[in-house]
Amino acid sequence: MRRTRISLAATALTTLALLLSPATAQATPARAAVPGDTVTLPVRDALQVLPVRPEDRTGYVRTAFKHWVDADRDGCNTRQEVLKQEAIEAPVQGPKCALTGGSWYSSYDNTYFDDARKLDIDHLVPLAEAWDSGASAWTAAERETYANDLGDDRALIAVSAASNRSKADQDPSTWLPPYTDYRCQYATDWIADKTRWHLDIDPAEHTALTDILAACPNPDITVTTAR
Repeated sequence: MRRTRISLAATALTTLALLLSPATAQATPARAAVPGDTVTLPVRDALQVLPVRPEDRTGYVRTAFKHWVDADRDGCNTRQEVLKQEAIEAPVQGPKCALTGGSWYSSYDNTYFDDARKLDIDHLVPLAEAWDSGASAWTAAERETYANDLGDDRALIAVSAASNRSKADQDPSTWLPPYTDYRCQYATDWIADKTRWHLDIDPAEHTALTDILAACPNPDITVTTAR
């Protein structure tokens, strides 16, 4: 996936806040964020911009997020597209996008697989977590796009079925990848995904992410807003 990088230098944090914060946008002439806006800034700064609010799961049902779809109508649904993109050794694609062979790496538990049936495609920020964090107010079309987000390679990830089902719908305050060397990347990608979709974080989640990043490097993340 190609990403367009726009360096914002010393004004990065202020600019992102203007783009993503409705309250700030009302108080300034800065326009609201629109899909396709791209910003680059250190991940710890990105965390501080995310709105911190209590979560609410009222009304959540998994079927509110339609997946897996074949958005480009090429015969392969979102699950199959991710498997093809993330394969270490490419699988053979047969009729109706049936995939055979191939190999994959599950970063959650540092494990290799040569059978796609043992893999799940995880929403890095789970569907229920997205609902809690703002997606309950989205349109059905926006939720479908979120659930099938191939526009950012951090959003969907092929991992072992066991690790994905252990995670379920938890956020970093209650679940982290068992492979500890991956946790800095996991926290960084979580923040990037929430920034991309302008989702809130709750206080416990904010504390957990802050604690994780304190022991990590502070890389720049580049995010293209999806909504």
